[in-house]
Amino acid sequence: MYLSVIFRNADFMLGGLVLTFELAAIAIGGGLIWGTILAMARLSHIKWLYFPASAYVHFFRGIPLILVIFWLYFLIPVVAGHSLNEFTAASISFIVYEAAYFSEIIRAGIQSIPQGQKFAGLSTGLTGFQTIHQIILPQALRNMAPSLITHAVVIFQDTSLSYVIGLREFLRRVNLIDAREFRSVELYAFAALVYFVICTTGALASRKLEPRRI
Repeated sequence: MYLSVIFRNADFMLGGLVLTFELAAIAIGGGLIWGTILAMARLSHIKWLYFPASAYVHFFRGIPLILVIFWLYFLIPVVAGHSLNEFTAASISFIVYEAAYFSEIIRAGIQSIPQGQKFAGLSTGLTGFQTIHQIILPQALRNMAPSLITHAVVIFQDTSLSYVIGLREFLRRVNLIDAREFRSVELYAFAALVYFVICTTGALASRKLEPRRI
């Protein structure tokens, strides 16, 4: 094996890895914010909030992510009249798609808290919003933290799908180097090692946060 190909192109690949982390961070942050809003809407008894949010979640959970990336990158220019760059299109695609999955994790986390906690908060004079914000969410966050981290790891892996619109993230850059160097074994073994180390670290962090069984 000729490992020199990795060292010669380390800077180029590192730039792609940084881009991958940036895309993953935006997807996780934006997905969490939008997913929380969707989760609150799905927990609401107000029909005009519940039904659109439920339709949104079921729709995006029923289609592949790569299709959403295609839609955003190729159809938005037709509808809006101006194009999106690859990073913007990928970021928006990941946010609107992953929010559907985050919303279900958050909804399950909130529903895992006994109803007595809510009633206790309301009985002390707290409003519904204060009860959720100060009592329910802090406890729910501890319950859903392992699932959130696990899904964040999945998002990091899925960033490689943005290659279909030409975004030069980590795996795309590895592919470009291979097209020039013809060292597939070394390059893709290195890429697999990078993904393995990062994702395994995330998986271990997730296990650390799992509730201890008595």
